[in-house]
Amino acid sequence: MAKRERVVRMSVEQPLWSALTAYRLLTMVYAILLAVFGRARYDRPWVAIAFLVVMAAWTLGTLPKVAGAVACTKRFLGADLAIALVGILLTPLADFEAQHVDGPTLPSIWTAGSVLAFAIKGGWRWAALASTFVAVANIIERGEPSRDTFHNVLLVWVASIAIGYVVEVARASERTLARALEIEAATRERERLARDIHDSVLQVLAMVQRRGTALGGEAAELGRMAGEQEVALRTLVSSGLVPTTRVSEDAAEGAVVRSVEVDDREDGPSGPADCDLRALLAPHAGSRVSFAEPGAPVLLAPAAAKELAAAVSAALDNVRVHAGQDAQAWILVEDWPDEVIVTVRDDGPGIPEGRLAQAEGEGRMGVALSIRGRLRDLGGTAELISVPGQGTEVELKVPKVSRGKAGSGR
Repeated sequence: MAKRERVVRMSVEQPLWSALTAYRLLTMVYAILLAVFGRARYDRPWVAIAFLVVMAAWTLGTLPKVAGAVACTKRFLGADLAIALVGILLTPLADFEAQHVDGPTLPSIWTAGSVLAFAIKGGWRWAALASTFVAVANIIERGEPSRDTFHNVLLVWVASIAIGYVVEVARASERTLARALEIEAATRERERLARDIHDSVLQVLAMVQRRGTALGGEAAELGRMAGEQEVALRTLVSSGLVPTTRVSEDAAEGAVVRSVEVDDREDGPSGPADCDLRALLAPHAGSRVSFAEPGAPVLLAPAAAKELAAAVSAALDNVRVHAGQDAQAWILVEDWPDEVIVTVRDDGPGIPEGRLAQAEGEGRMGVALSIRGRLRDLGGTAELISVPGQGTEVELKVPKVSRGKAGSGR
């Protein structure tokens, strides 16, 4: 029996880094085109040309730095912001009229890329710091700042802080979701082990308790001890199983949820061929159990077929325990285009109203785990219908493509 690791990566940041990379490239081209088409206004064009060459070389050479959070270091952010500030302050040197006209600076809107990098990397506080430096540089560059200058400065400041705040909220949500996935995976593993234990050890202990009580004498004491161990084991199954899922924080990938899952397939990672459900259910047929099935094979993924057959076995065990050894049971298999339906019916006394809820409260999870839990994990449903004095019917529905077969992220 092999094990495989299922990895789920969640990163709200990576799309933002990709968008920032595209933004820096586009705004670099935009700043160059502004300078080309407005070259006549420059008093010292060589200043504009020198800065734009440096800016273009820096932008292209540092593309890997803005590809993710790991490469985007504090040193890079400081240097990137310094280039943007120098470009703003050099604008009056290249264009004397820039101080008197609300025209574009040499880096133009490329400067916002530096501020956005601060916001994505460090949140709203870093964004506020970077945008404040940009605001001061713009005010100094204008000399006599106009209302439009203050409007643009305020717009960049508020927008960058808002983006930084959104990034922080997204990170918190990401961690919460990762924790929820961890809890869900641990719960599913706990339920899977509980089903296996219920189908073997717990049922043996329950049988020993019943037989010992019936025989009396020393056997009754043995039955009492078996009953105590059954209760203790149920408590352990409900609360003490070790989860096989862990969450790690990776700056490049965001929250990473890793869960180790048991792989009981025997034909390699590509998976075996679908198996015939009828072959798994046929051994149940006997003098007290009637088995009706289609004339053609009922094909399901091996894992789904195994779990469905185990749920049927659990339903028949309930018939023997609660309806008596003389009760008659029927198994009906229906093969539909998109799902398989298996119905288990008996002619016993039925289940009194509220008995299932009472059993779950006592820690007896046969129906909840061995039947409903299995079907839930397969993406199917289990419906139990019982009328006192008219028997019980359990209808199990499993889709042809279950979650266990079509899972993603492996």
